[in-house]
Amino acid sequence: MQFSGLVIQILNGFAEASSLFLIAAGMSIIFGVTRIVNFAHGSFFMIGAYVAVTIIETKGAAWFWPSLLLAPAAVAVLGLLLEVGLLRRIYHAPELTQLLATYAIMLIAQDVVLYLWGPLPIMGPKAPGLTGAVDVLGRKFPTYSLFLIMVGPLTLAALWAVISRTRWGRLVRAATQDRDMVAALGINQAWLFTSVFVLGTFVAALGGALQMPRQPASLDMDVQAIASAFVVVVVGGLGSLPGAFLAAIIVAQTKAICVWLGLVDIAGMQISMSKLTIVVEFIVMAIVLVLRPYGLLGQPPNLVRQSRHVVTSTILQPLSSRGLLVAGLILLGLVIVPQLRSLFPYLPILALEIMIIVIFASSLQLLMGAGGMHSFGHAAYFGLGAYASAMAARYFGLPLEAALIFGIGLALVGGAIIGWLSVRLTSTYFAMLTLAFAQIVWALFYQFEGIAGGENGITGVWPTGIFGSKTAFFYLVVTCLVAASVFLYRVLFSPFGYALRAARDSAVRSESIGMNVRRLQWLGFVLAAGVAGLAGALFVYSKGSVSPEILTTSRSVDGLVMVVLGGEHAIGGAALGATLFVWLRDTLGIDAEYWRALLGILTLALLLLMPQGLARLTLRKGAGS
Repeated sequence: MQFSGLVIQILNGFAEASSLFLIAAGMSIIFGVTRIVNFAHGSFFMIGAYVAVTIIETKGAAWFWPSLLLAPAAVAVLGLLLEVGLLRRIYHAPELTQLLATYAIMLIAQDVVLYLWGPLPIMGPKAPGLTGAVDVLGRKFPTYSLFLIMVGPLTLAALWAVISRTRWGRLVRAATQDRDMVAALGINQAWLFTSVFVLGTFVAALGGALQMPRQPASLDMDVQAIASAFVVVVVGGLGSLPGAFLAAIIVAQTKAICVWLGLVDIAGMQISMSKLTIVVEFIVMAIVLVLRPYGLLGQPPNLVRQSRHVVTSTILQPLSSRGLLVAGLILLGLVIVPQLRSLFPYLPILALEIMIIVIFASSLQLLMGAGGMHSFGHAAYFGLGAYASAMAARYFGLPLEAALIFGIGLALVGGAIIGWLSVRLTSTYFAMLTLAFAQIVWALFYQFEGIAGGENGITGVWPTGIFGSKTAFFYLVVTCLVAASVFLYRVLFSPFGYALRAARDSAVRSESIGMNVRRLQWLGFVLAAGVAGLAGALFVYSKGSVSPEILTTSRSVDGLVMVVLGGEHAIGGAALGATLFVWLRDTLGIDAEYWRALLGILTLALLLLMPQGLARLTLRKGAGS
């Protein structure tokens, strides 16, 4: 390993750190005042790149430098319209509603970009005057990358000057500390929020426009950008600009060092460190949050202020006789479905997938509704259950029944380890740590080609024995659905379930009367992981294969969407939301070209019009709502 190579990689790391900071800075500013963790922030980054490329294609290469200001300005106007027209309505909504609303905006933005610019990546031109390279220890380093290295610190200095030296900046800092006091002083809080959102949008779009000479504008830029931005903002400390800058350097340099190390021999095993770049940022986030739960420069939240007051309409109620009748009719309908295969060939397939996803979503609702824990990595336990059962059947020849138990067992182990580390955190930090661990699990299976099959996964896993027929396996899934539902219901209305809800509503009061809040939350986490593992194990046998795709963040977010759409605090809410979600995904995905936008619009409409979920329409008070 040459020293010059290390120097080049370190320089690349600083250039990457500047790019990371630009998108993370905007998100950090917005969160500091509005308290919204904005999923759509990556969309502004992506649109900034597309608009900048379009300006240059229309006006010519001489417009490269003006486009770096014009494109962010245009995107900032879009951010203004979005904030005034939509986000103002959800500033006082629950945190999860805000997250899912911005996630829906991201889905809409993806299809809008697809419609306007098409599916193919668009490469921007080289920067005029910065097309060459400089000599560094005998190696060439791009001049434009040197320019990017300077952009990050300059942007930090400019933002810091605005926030610390201007009256507007003082108001922003005051709102960050105490929004209610700012409002009491007569400050127009709404327009203060708008100005902050516009500034954050401008900075994100600037980051996207600056990427033109380095990477093409593409439809996956938003997802890649938002994942990295979340890591940087959380590692640095939510709302801390210096923290975001420090975290960007740490994350980028860690990646650069991994690339420089290349292939490393550890105990006789050849390990490619460069492959770790796909997950190393999440490893960094997990380590930082475990050791320092609120980020490097973040401040711990006020636990008293975080305690939630839950009104009667959101308290989980036992099923009434009417609710039991509805459940019985649904079960009867499921029993009949296989007999309709000749008339409706696709109906049993759709019903099978819905039942499995209902088990998964219901396990997540135990965490969210009763525990108040919003996990962004619940797909990890679904995946652990799936892979464990697939390996048990494929490599050890275990029958289906034993493979299901094996899948549940590994999910329980994973939930016990990850849950023990995660429940120490609260709110957004808890969500981000669960996301980090889920990404680490995904990377393990993605890279573990020898046993897990790597990117291709494991194939050829089908039901055998007494469950070998389609009808027998369908009824097995029905049985598992009933068993999982009864188990979760009994947990919810056991003394443990009531204690878990007490810890959710007021951790401080619960601790004061002798409850071990962390232990309660940990046990709830483990139970939810085990049920999710059952869903994953059944999923493998329904599809005949498993791949790392089932471990992605999008599947975890899909679970959150299902629970919120159905009703986080309603018995049967997860089942209703999962059924609607799977049905819409299958029908819209087949019949509509821009199904993401349609799903996003529908999600936004339901969040705004029925914030308590669809179950509010079907299960009224006294019937299990």
